[in-house]
Amino acid sequence: MSRFIDVHRGRFGVEPICRVLGVSASAYYQRASGQRSRRAVGDERLLEQIQQVHAANYHCYGYRRTWKALKRQGVEVGRDRIKRLMRREGIQGAKRRGRPWRTTIPDPTAQRRPDLVNRDFTADHPDQLWCADFTYLRCHEGLVFFAFVIDVYSRKVVGWQFAGHMRTDLVLDALRMALSQRRHGADVELVHHSDAGSQYTSYAFGHVLDDHGVLGSIGSVGDAFDTP
Repeated sequence: MSRFIDVHRGRFGVEPICRVLGVSASAYYQRASGQRSRRAVGDERLLEQIQQVHAANYHCYGYRRTWKALKRQGVEVGRDRIKRLMRREGIQGAKRRGRPWRTTIPDPTAQRRPDLVNRDFTADHPDQLWCADFTYLRCHEGLVFFAFVIDVYSRKVVGWQFAGHMRTDLVLDALRMALSQRRHGADVELVHHSDAGSQYTSYAFGHVLDDHGVLGSIGSVGDAFDTP
């Protein structure tokens, strides 16, 4: 575009050409002089602040919360400007178009353990049957994932962990906390039951179960009745 204007500016003039082409004459002059506009420099600085806020809040904030967070930091800027820059850079919040996060993502290549529970969520003793799951919570700081292990006998949460991610470490930390509180010398075999999420079917998770003599149990995929 700039080259076309350079070729014909002597005959028609810069402003008439830009008006016909629907482009900004001031932008042409800035490019020709090699100088960046004040707004372009401001957008670049603002984008860095947006990225910092987005990363500090687990990449969960949309443009409205990002705008409010920047206002709390003393950055006075229009909400639409934040929206424009985030859209241009593909920065999005945790929830898009009203669709919730999907936490249970099965791994089709993983070797699943059998279902040892068959929807019988009863126990006669503590540390006989544990059920595990994780979900997400929305709070002022953003989105947080919460993993937990429940003893079916007492309905007590015996292990839990919060994190800003859904990696296997999240559910492993909850399991390790539960194992640290497990009674020694129990005369029943402990069954750990969960859904078929890739975190629970991973090698690392199964290895910890085996090391502690815990029988792993996996329910059916996409079935809400396979966890209590």
